[in-house]
Amino acid sequence: MSTMVIDGKPATARSGKTVEIRDPATGELVDSVPQAGVDETRQAIDAAHTAFRAWADMLPAKRAQILMKGAALARQHLDEVASLLTREQGKPLRDSKIEAERFVENIEFYASLSASGAIRGKHVQLSVPGAFGLVVRRPLGAIIPWNFPLTLLANKIAPALAVGNTVVAKPASTTPLSSIRLVELMNEGGLPPGVLNVVVGPGAVVGQELIKNPKVRKIGFTGETQTGKQVMAEAASDLKHVTLELGGSDPAIVCDDADLEQASKAIAIGRFFNAGQACLAVKRVYVFESVADQLMEKLTARAKKLKVAPGSDASSQMGPMHTAGGRETIEAQLKDAVDRGARVLVGGKRLQGEPFDRGFFFEPTIITDVPLEARVWREETFGPLLPIARVKDLDEALERANDSEFGLGSSIFTRDLKKAQVGIDRLDAGYTWVNTIQVAYDELPFGGTKHSGFGKEHGVEVLDFYTEQKSAVVAGV
Repeated sequence: MSTMVIDGKPATARSGKTVEIRDPATGELVDSVPQAGVDETRQAIDAAHTAFRAWADMLPAKRAQILMKGAALARQHLDEVASLLTREQGKPLRDSKIEAERFVENIEFYASLSASGAIRGKHVQLSVPGAFGLVVRRPLGAIIPWNFPLTLLANKIAPALAVGNTVVAKPASTTPLSSIRLVELMNEGGLPPGVLNVVVGPGAVVGQELIKNPKVRKIGFTGETQTGKQVMAEAASDLKHVTLELGGSDPAIVCDDADLEQASKAIAIGRFFNAGQACLAVKRVYVFESVADQLMEKLTARAKKLKVAPGSDASSQMGPMHTAGGRETIEAQLKDAVDRGARVLVGGKRLQGEPFDRGFFFEPTIITDVPLEARVWREETFGPLLPIARVKDLDEALERANDSEFGLGSSIFTRDLKKAQVGIDRLDAGYTWVNTIQVAYDELPFGGTKHSGFGKEHGVEVLDFYTEQKSAVVAGV
């Protein structure tokens, strides 16, 4: 049985309760983990609090050296971690390997920033003689990423640790195994006890303690919008720092001068990667009328070619959905659209027979002629379902793209630089891709607007959200 990690050591639950982790492709038991209660959560927070001062005071170059050593050890175990991720989450093994490697790359990126001196304050000339001002950055304290999978975990812990914070991580209870293993490896790599901890348990117990405990200064959350609102409301009573990366319904606009082959490839990957289960994913398409039929043809062909299979199958390009409930939601959203007159171009059903009957498989699905009031335009579609609408011009495309409570990512496909710039300027989203696949880069800040959250991850900008600025006036020296 896997264990939690508290104060650098394996930890079990005093209650003896455990959480079963099952493979969404087969329903088979993968492993079980201890289910933390309030006591174990407080132990982890206390450990992080105790470790904070020494870790924060450590020279940045020394912190970077330790993080690099942990990342190197994790890199040696990528295949093991990827196998765990596929078995607990369901995604194809090739995608799990990419994700495990991204965890390591994230740690290395922010460790390098720390070592290079990129994390710095300011010297300020004051308006009085004999004195000068300083603006210094100080780490916040205990940081809590409450999310999954590995890349989302790394988005939080990499910058947090690099600037001197200590961390309690709470992965989702259905996918804790790969996160636990990476935390173990980072600790084995030389992190001082208490710097990086991981606990597993229900949000109503563990999550509440993490949010309300006065020793916690910062909450980093990735998840659905409604839960994010609850986290923010509860954190407000103690005025905690909060970063929220929430739901999305990312629009893609395809203009009449676009490279349709490139557009169809990017959209298909953006929608069907990870079986469509990503906050950052193409979820709505608006295509100019004159090229709509051609684009739909190309997208339909790509969807038909996708090899859907258990993630452990080396040829799998799309695995099962993660939960039965997630699949039922997608089916309900599809039924709503079809009942209102939408037309299914491809997919729309559960896959049947072996090896599909035991898992939560659903066909890559594309629909069109979808009325404006349909749920797929208004809600986040967290699965392999893509609605496509015809539009007359860029103004209509932008109006419809922005007619959403979400504002995470967006895309535009055009050979016209002026159209591309209009899209960048007018799309209500934290990120816009032009003629390319949706990939979040470490070098650029990432975060949403509207109901997709606030705060930034990635880039040097993320460091502003894991430190606080302090002003100092120095005189008489």
